[in-house]
Amino acid sequence: IDLVLQSCEAIAEAHALGIVHRDLKPANLFLTQHADGTPLVKVLDFGISLMQPTLGASETRITTTQMIMGTPCYMSPEQLQSTRDVDERTDIWALGVILHELLAGTPPFGGDTVPEICANILKEPPPPLGALRGDIPEALEAIVLRCLEKDREARFDGVGPLAVALAPF
Repeated sequence: IDLVLQSCEAIAEAHALGIVHRDLKPANLFLTQHADGTPLVKVLDFGISLMQPTLGASETRITTTQMIMGTPCYMSPEQLQSTRDVDERTDIWALGVILHELLAGTPPFGGDTVPEICANILKEPPPPLGALRGDIPEALEAIVLRCLEKDREARFDGVGPLAVALAPF
């Protein structure tokens, strides 16, 4: 949880600048150490991030609608449907997938092919963490499930509220 909270802090800084990462996954969370030896997470690879337009500015497009942007099993439902129609909540989704994977040992939506993974993300509910690992507190499972809501309006509206919810754990 501490490592995910550190990731939340880094993503909150990006979001404050209007940047949506769009490719959060364990491979883009680099674990190193502070000078005192305590763990330190650095968020890497902002290569496909989206800079949201500020008031009065137009969006800078570096992608086309035909491009798949992201790693399928960490992509939010809205990102699967449109790589540009995303906001901070797509990163919340990816953090929920990462949390699920850290707690259960597997991402919540699998499949043998990319289309199968995408279909599962779009249509299937995430598996209950309690069924995969019996020692997960219900409140922690509820946080993960809220991150994995198909409707982005039902997710945390920012990494700050997510971090506040995770802090007790």
